Amino acid sequence: MDLTQGTFQEKRARSRKMMLWFAMISMFMMFAGLTSAYIVSQERPDWLDTFEMPIAFLYSTLVIVASSVTFHLAKNAIQKGLQGVTSLYLLLTLALGITFVILQFVGFNQIIETGYYFTGEESTVTTSFLYIVTVTHLLHVAAGILVLLVVIYNHFKQKYKQGQTLGLELGAMFWHFLDFLWVFLFLFLYFLR
Repeated sequence: MDLTQGTFQEKRARSRKMMLWFAMISMFMMFAGLTSAYIVSQERPDWLDTFEMPIAFLYSTLVIVASSVTFHLAKNAIQKGLQGVTSLYLLLTLALGITFVILQFVGFNQIIETGYYFTGEESTVTTSFLYIVTVTHLLHVAAGILVLLVVIYNHFKQKYKQGQTLGLELGAMFWHFLDFLWVFLFLFLYFLR
């Protein structure tokens, strides 16, 4: 396919999607570096082999996967011209995204309740890595929630309709990436102890 062919809107859509892909690949590479450092650090004598992931992280994983489903359903609904259904799914995605963030903080509290901290005498290299990885992901989720808020705002301004869904598609791509990234990180942290 010749990327220089097509209408102005088609070229613009391709270029914006390509820029988003570059950004997502860069973010993934950052997390690849963190997970590599995690693997190398497991050789340290002070690494905790018995550390248990907080149950709230499992619940947050289920919630973020559900949010990906609702965002996908919103995208399908707008492509069918179902404005009301799209609104419902977008708002549900936002609620699930906020629930994910809350559950992450519940997970942090569960770690603290077991006596492990991010810094100080009670901290360990294991929990410090866990905090760094999850907080870094949370920062990206905060950006995702901002993107979602822009998508919702534009949706209510009726900027999306059949054939004109670029902003919503880009928002969904980024949201699905964040969801995939968290599932990867959760499985990585859960099984690589």
